[in-house]
Amino acid sequence: MDETRIPLLRNIDNVAELRRLSERQLPILADELRQFLIHEISERGGHFGANLGVVELTIALHYVFQTPQDALVWDVGHQAYAHKILTGRRHLFAGNRTFGGISGFPSRSESPFDCFGTGHASTSISAAIGIAHQALSSHSSRRPRAIAVIGDGALTGGLAYEALNQLCGSTLPILVVVNDNQMSIDPNVGGMNKHLIQLTNRQASGQADSIFDKLGIPYLGCVDGHDLANLIEALRSWNDNPKPSVIHVITRKGKGFPPAEEEQTRWHAPGRFDKLSGQSIPERQLSGPKFQDVFGHTLLELAKSDQRVVGITAAMLSGTSIKMMMDQMPDRCFDVGIAEAHAVSFSAGMASQGARPFVAIYSTFLQRAYDQIIHDVALQKLPVVFCIDRAGLAGADGPTHHGAFDMAYLSCIPNLTIAAPRNAKELRLMMYTALKHDSGPFAIRYPRGHAPDNPNHGPVDSLVSYSAHCLATGRSGMVISVGTMATFVTEAFNRFDRIRDIAHWDLRFVKPIDPKLLHHALSYPFVLVVEDGCMRGGAGSAIGHVLLESGYRGKFKVIALPDAFVTHGSPEELYALHGLDAAGIFDHLQALLSD
Repeated sequence: MDETRIPLLRNIDNVAELRRLSERQLPILADELRQFLIHEISERGGHFGANLGVVELTIALHYVFQTPQDALVWDVGHQAYAHKILTGRRHLFAGNRTFGGISGFPSRSESPFDCFGTGHASTSISAAIGIAHQALSSHSSRRPRAIAVIGDGALTGGLAYEALNQLCGSTLPILVVVNDNQMSIDPNVGGMNKHLIQLTNRQASGQADSIFDKLGIPYLGCVDGHDLANLIEALRSWNDNPKPSVIHVITRKGKGFPPAEEEQTRWHAPGRFDKLSGQSIPERQLSGPKFQDVFGHTLLELAKSDQRVVGITAAMLSGTSIKMMMDQMPDRCFDVGIAEAHAVSFSAGMASQGARPFVAIYSTFLQRAYDQIIHDVALQKLPVVFCIDRAGLAGADGPTHHGAFDMAYLSCIPNLTIAAPRNAKELRLMMYTALKHDSGPFAIRYPRGHAPDNPNHGPVDSLVSYSAHCLATGRSGMVISVGTMATFVTEAFNRFDRIRDIAHWDLRFVKPIDPKLLHHALSYPFVLVVEDGCMRGGAGSAIGHVLLESGYRGKFKVIALPDAFVTHGSPEELYALHGLDAAGIFDHLQALLSD
């Protein structure tokens, strides 16, 4: 943006320059910082509302504390844009969340001010305790402080309470800043949210006794998160006598941009928009619906036809489109907050009593409930349906959000079926099939973004057979694609004549793998598996193992995500980077044909 419009901010390239400002200049800086965020995010997208809400809090924290010597841990992580800008990355911010640019989340490899990487919720207090304990070995006369900023619904996560339990009775210089905007993506739910509201209301009467006090952690009261003078006073007061404490900061998500204040869910991460009118700028038009919307519509159909169906999510009502069911059947749809492990055990309890729970959780967040999937669901062969959104590459959110590992971490679990639809029609069929599946849990993985087809809505008249599906015949070799990777394979076949004599099969079920497909594969000179999960332990590993045991003597290759954490960038860039786009698949096939 035109830097003449941000005269204070343009001269701040590190926190030392921030601390040279007078307190009277700080509200002006906050206005400039907010306008910078609005300008940059409107042009490039990103997390919007949460970052506008913590502008004053970010300034106050860096103004009072000696970061990075004092450790500042941002929970959830997507609320750290102002933090990045004030700690020397303003000139890099145009590359935020782009391939080769800075991350949209704190990253230890990026800056010493990012003392701990975050992207999943509820981790900050645990990390802060660990950092503070290790700092005890410091020979400095001033023990470094550790500050955990926890908000956007993260205080509903069980890990936060495990950390608070340890913090009780400690003498470590740890401050827990509860950034209370009453939102995650959707409005916060549950007893803790109600308790924080009560504390806010009671403070005026001097009766703000809190759950933190009862745990033995002093509660320092509520502070207006947009009043810099009071924020700085409260933080300085604690800094003068640091010990485990909680300060409750009231902020407003979307602060300073009226459309975002009024529609906070929509403006969580709105994409590109006109910063004057607030109107969204349409992205490239794609023909098919979003997979998440196909899921939402289909779940509602199933719920209307079968009273056993219930919907469960963990703070992702809008993100998974389970909100469609919540709006019409609130008594049969449950948002348990950021509590994935609880969501799974809750669903297991319901299934044990005859319900058919459909649990919608992003692939990357389902990792947080792994023990519950094994112990509470699979071991007991309970008919829970896991609808795994954002499988594969999630794009600009990067390594904390890519769904790279679900096939690997689920494939080894007994009694569990794993389906991977290649399009919207198959997603619907597999959801109907899952409802009829009585022999244990059923997982359906599908990506973020648009499907390549437009399915008809309404009850389906057939179910999916547990077998692979032939999409193209040929004798020169065989390609087995997993889920939506079929689209890239088909594109490669259509673009390049030389590989048209190759068979193409859609795997459809990662577990159990169709034995007829594997037997058929033995007759081909080469087999290439294309999947959007991790190389180790994925579908390709399972197929290769069976082929090897069966005496296969042809060439076998897997194109998948590497044994590394994949960076952020557009899905198109990342698929190309790892050879998973049509051109990359063609190159692999040409090499196999040439050997």
